[in-house]
Amino acid sequence: MKCDTITETQIDEQKGKPVPILLKKAWIEPASLAPLQGTRKAWKEQSIYQISKEACDMKHEVKSIELSTGINIQYVEKGDPSGMPVLLLHGLSDSWHSFELVLPHLPGTIRAFSLSQRGHGDSQRPYEGYQVKDLADDVKAFLDARDISKAVILGHSLGSAVAHRFVIDYPERTLGMVVAGAFYNLAKSPVLKEISDSLASQLSDLIDPEFVREFQKSTIVRPVQGPFFETIVQESLKLPVRVWQALVEGALQDDFSEKLHTIKLPTMIIWGDRDGITTRNDQEAQIAAIQNAHYVEYSDTGHAPHWEEPRRFASDLVSFVETDVIGGR
Repeated sequence: MKCDTITETQIDEQKGKPVPILLKKAWIEPASLAPLQGTRKAWKEQSIYQISKEACDMKHEVKSIELSTGINIQYVEKGDPSGMPVLLLHGLSDSWHSFELVLPHLPGTIRAFSLSQRGHGDSQRPYEGYQVKDLADDVKAFLDARDISKAVILGHSLGSAVAHRFVIDYPERTLGMVVAGAFYNLAKSPVLKEISDSLASQLSDLIDPEFVREFQKSTIVRPVQGPFFETIVQESLKLPVRVWQALVEGALQDDFSEKLHTIKLPTMIIWGDRDGITTRNDQEAQIAAIQNAHYVEYSDTGHAPHWEEPRRFASDLVSFVETDVIGGR
């Protein structure tokens, strides 16, 4: 992620505008679109969230690995090799970058693996194998390849469906599950059907940049870092239309919601109360179905809470691991 410098003079010139500002090498953004007021002192008194210098300066080593499912995928790893393994699974059209704002806030005791799932980012794009079960099988193959017996599985949006499917199919390989912006039944989602209809009108295998930008904008209600959002857009543009269509059609064909009640492992469900893609009913249905689930709601937050509140998201994950996973053993 690139962090551009804006000088203090520019801050004075731009007061009243909710723009990201790099001050003392740390990204600072307003927590709402309310106009900034007054001087630099007043700016500091605004309700803000801050991404530390490490978030700007952190360099990630992107690795590749060949899986037994025949797919080569890319991933980023952070944390002590002896730490709790946590796999981070992104949403539709995203990549490992989806958790780039979260990674700097995770302690070494969390051994995080942020994956670019098949078809996404710079991972391999096969011509078939895009049902949710295929993505879940890749997760199992990744654990095998890295010689990890069990892990906490965390998924966002489409990644939450992959997490559901993985825990249903491989409970013996799971220590706990975290889902954010999760569907109860992705196969019956009207939003997914709308995306499918929009993709059907695409005349080229190159995805429409405006479609991608509007799609990603729809996932947030508060501003996120400009450079980060542009990275997300560029990652989404890497997917040809055929992969978008295959992922969406694969999700529409893979209905496993009636098996959610079989999940007995520690589970945390995170949802933003202004999510325009998944509903409160989705969350309540998951809570009712999954025996050991507890619910965390983020106020004034959209479909991607890990983008809008990465520090809190990381803190909630660490608390879940320490209290529910380790403490619950």
